[in-house]
Amino acid sequence: MLVALLQKGYHFLTFEQYCQLPYDQRPERYIILRHDVDLKAENSLLTAQVENELGIKASYYFRVVPQSNQPDKIAAIAALYHEIGYHYEDMSIANGDIGKAIAHFSTQVTYFRQFYPVQTICMHGAPTSKYDGRDLWKQYDYHDFNIIGEPYFDVDFSDVFYLTDTGRCWDGYKVSVRDKIPVYQDQWVEQGLIFHSTQDIISAIQDERLPHRIMITTHPQRWTDNLLLWVKELVMQSIKNIVKRIIVNKSK
Repeated sequence: MLVALLQKGYHFLTFEQYCQLPYDQRPERYIILRHDVDLKAENSLLTAQVENELGIKASYYFRVVPQSNQPDKIAAIAALYHEIGYHYEDMSIANGDIGKAIAHFSTQVTYFRQFYPVQTICMHGAPTSKYDGRDLWKQYDYHDFNIIGEPYFDVDFSDVFYLTDTGRCWDGYKVSVRDKIPVYQDQWVEQGLIFHSTQDIISAIQDERLPHRIMITTHPQRWTDNLLLWVKELVMQSIKNIVKRIIVNKSK
């Protein structure tokens, strides 16, 4: 998929670069490539190495849980010239106590800045939690922490198409609790911008059916060329999708 995008003239931006570049200085075709490191940090390092070989820089957002927060992997990814950011879930960790949540946020941003001068953050969806991490910003302002961007607030989705592998497919918005873009998603569906598999996306790239400005989000723990691990991820995510669908239906 990355090779197909390069062949069609797409430029790759980190989210940090997107936030820093004025609109008229951004490329005509670009991909904001974002990775949410929820689990299996070792997979993210492999992804980062593949991208580095292709001359691509991406944004990697790390949680504080040990499956994600592995200092050696974070340092290695930063050494490959990728952006490091904080994948925050402080409201869930603090059980909704907003004072404790902002204190935890401040501490963790400082922690991740030992690996990279963190300027962007991204909320972790935490589908089983009743707390939305973005609620932290109803009372506080992340700009006060020298943060210049959060994708769900600072990407103009009227101009930028969004693709995410949430649910282990590219049309997982149907079962996603929080990783979705209301209103614009309906418009994209009406335009026929619906893709299930990666091959569907590659075909759209080759046929010039893909928009020129896109944010692509992946969760590297889902990607593997090991057949046993691939099947395990398929089965486990299928079960999770059933649970998420129930949660989504209850929230309606």
